[in-house]
Amino acid sequence: MLIAATITNNAQENIVTVATDGNAKDLTIPSKTTGRGSSVNGGELLFLSLAVCFCNDIYREAAKRSMHINSVDVTVTGQFGKEGEPASHIVYKAHIKAPGHSQEEINKLIHDVDSIAEIHKTLRQGIAVTLES
Repeated sequence: MLIAATITNNAQENIVTVATDGNAKDLTIPSKTTGRGSSVNGGELLFLSLAVCFCNDIYREAAKRSMHINSVDVTVTGQFGKEGEPASHIVYKAHIKAPGHSQEEINKLIHDVDSIAEIHKTLRQGIAVTLES
């Protein structure tokens, strides 16, 4: 699965596109009020990627267990220090409503998904990010 993300920004517009295996989707993210750059920062998008990954994986793994999920609520928080410093203290919480399933079943699903969520695993193991020139 090849994933790509692109931003094209100038004083008049902010164009954001994501794609998986060539299936492109445009996202609406406004420019900064100055027109230079995005109104959403990379840290926010990083944390959103953790939340989205976990949410999607909950539904995927619940389906494998024949669990019906009514809703998933994921909140990711963390801190960034000075410019150039990486994030720290990244923590997330998940609340799942799954009527007909015990809290024990829901907790097992949460912990199992935590161990396989791809974005989480990527950050936990670390990976090289290479600038091509």
